[in-house]
Amino acid sequence: MALRRRGARRIVVGGTGYRWRLRGRPTYDQGMCWSPCTYAVEHADRPGTVLVVTTDQPHPGNGVGMSVGPVLPGDVACAIRTALARGWAPERSGSPFHLDQSDGFEPWP
Repeated sequence: MALRRRGARRIVVGGTGYRWRLRGRPTYDQGMCWSPCTYAVEHADRPGTVLVVTTDQPHPGNGVGMSVGPVLPGDVACAIRTALARGWAPERSGSPFHLDQSDGFEPWP
């Protein structure tokens, strides 16, 4: 499964180019702040296994008015490095690789 190029941002980590994308509109659970924000990352030139990162914050477009900071490129770079260290092979095809960084996420009541 490849990412849509439209809306994807480019980032370079360790000399390798990647594309990452955050959903523009949150899912229902993300909009209600019941589940955390997620984003996807793939190799820019030879997409294979997609990295799905679950953050510890609500989606920035949540519908309950909770103020949230954006997902920053530095956070994405850190997640890529962590996933690579844990065995993510972005150029090989396969099922999505999940990286859960949601420790500390508190769902909205």
